[in-house]
Amino acid sequence: MTDNKTNTATEPQKKSNFIHMQIDADLAAGKNGGRVHTRFPPEPNGYLHIGHAKSICLNFGLAQKYGGKTNLRFDDTNPSKEETEYVDSIMADVRWLGFDWEDRLYYASDFFPKLHAFAIQLIKEGKAYVDDQDAETISSQKGTPQKPGMESPFRNRTVEENLDLFERMTAGEFNEGEKVLRAKINMASPNMHMRDPIIYRIMKAHHHRTGDKWCVYPMYDFAHGQCDFWEGITHSICTLEFEVHRPLYDWFVDQLMDSDYRPRQIEFARLNLTYTVMSKRKLLELVKDGHVNGWDDPRMPTISGLRRRGYTPESIRNFSDKIGVTKVDGMIDVSLLEFSVREHLNKTAQRVMGVINPLKVVITNYPDGETEELDAVNNPEDELMGTRKVPFSKVLYIERDDFMEDPPRKFFRLGPGREVRLRYAYFITCTDVIKDADGNITELLCTYDPASKGGNSPDGRKVKATLHWVSAEHAVKSEVRLYDRLFNDEDPAGHKDVDFKEFMNPDSLKILPDCYLEPFVKESKPFDHFQFERLGYFNMDPDSTPEKPVFNRTVALRDSWAKAQNKQ
Repeated sequence: MTDNKTNTATEPQKKSNFIHMQIDADLAAGKNGGRVHTRFPPEPNGYLHIGHAKSICLNFGLAQKYGGKTNLRFDDTNPSKEETEYVDSIMADVRWLGFDWEDRLYYASDFFPKLHAFAIQLIKEGKAYVDDQDAETISSQKGTPQKPGMESPFRNRTVEENLDLFERMTAGEFNEGEKVLRAKINMASPNMHMRDPIIYRIMKAHHHRTGDKWCVYPMYDFAHGQCDFWEGITHSICTLEFEVHRPLYDWFVDQLMDSDYRPRQIEFARLNLTYTVMSKRKLLELVKDGHVNGWDDPRMPTISGLRRRGYTPESIRNFSDKIGVTKVDGMIDVSLLEFSVREHLNKTAQRVMGVINPLKVVITNYPDGETEELDAVNNPEDELMGTRKVPFSKVLYIERDDFMEDPPRKFFRLGPGREVRLRYAYFITCTDVIKDADGNITELLCTYDPASKGGNSPDGRKVKATLHWVSAEHAVKSEVRLYDRLFNDEDPAGHKDVDFKEFMNPDSLKILPDCYLEPFVKESKPFDHFQFERLGYFNMDPDSTPEKPVFNRTVALRDSWAKAQNKQ
């Protein structure tokens, strides 16, 4: 059984990428005193997903590779969408992945006074002005990349008037949307983000940290570079959509610079996964509309959902390393993520036997009331995990799918008159089939060969199938939740004029209430990982109680989706 609380991510990134090359060049040039200092800057307006995990691994991994530091900084500049719940979940996710920001926890709100003072500085220098126009009008004046924008009629207000208006905005004198503060840069710039961007807006919303102290809040583009600068960040790693924002990032930093130090923004392609939506807005919609059971629903691509499903920190870090870092947007097959967790759990997960679609088997020639304990291997990939005892008795459960009354030629499992091996136990032969009044099979009568204990017969005869089983008397009755992909389309959000929810997989969750597991699982605790032999990888869900254990399927033993595609 595993304890994820002790996970640490100390392995450096092995593959060199273009970000390493740029950092190497900076270090060779002696920039920023030879320091490497990164940051992970989530907005606390939702739970982190697997795309954020890639960014976390990248930022903390760079610091590890170069002996540097990484800050955790919350971009809490939009109080209408941010909650303490999200802050707490993000910190828990980063720690669970195995990373530690030590004493370097920051919030953009820590810098609200400095950001506000910087805005006043820009006004005094004639580089910012208060605009009375609404957002729609401002947007319409921006022009196009080929056509210069129109200057605001308020662009040439005096410094004194702008200072007065901004002070009154700050005091709460005006309504939301009534005025904004804009940087005065260049309305003819080919980069639309440089055309007098909004840097402060009025928001009369309660902030999760500063309460009702502020009535004006900085825009992300305004807060981003300055927070990097004040924290001493050397390399600000962003996703590719921020590439066009970089000139604005640099412009703001230029206004602050008082030494040779300056942070550098580097962009990389964000993670896109097949059969997945990665938009926090869409994920929030799934949660709020009840399509899933919360942010940590095991079908969600959130880190908390993946954790609850049974993914391990190691598997996610290994996945991030496998996909690498590029400058080109693309789609990663989700099967690679599933392969990563299979690969890790195959080496580390405790093996147990469990029957999720039970069929009763009575061994007619086995002594009544007798129980024996058989030796079973805990993990064939790791001898140090040892062995365990599995009870065997007269009445067993096997998988219903492992029996056919009239089996076809290539079905080698149990059937009338057929002999099979029970894992770690004996050869059994089916002698009779018991049915109910409707003709449904309710029970099998079998005999066993006492000489075949351990799964081999002294006379050397062979059988073609080995079945897993549990002793009915000793089994732990459990609920098993079979999770699958939430969407049945490779790109559910990529269809124009079609709601992504139209592609939800109706079979993404099947709940099996009457499953039987070997007694070893009695001592397990939430998030313990298992391989149910022949069935897949599972872990105990936090919904479990001593009276009713619940297990989630992480992944099947093989990629059933790829197999289905190959059949088409």
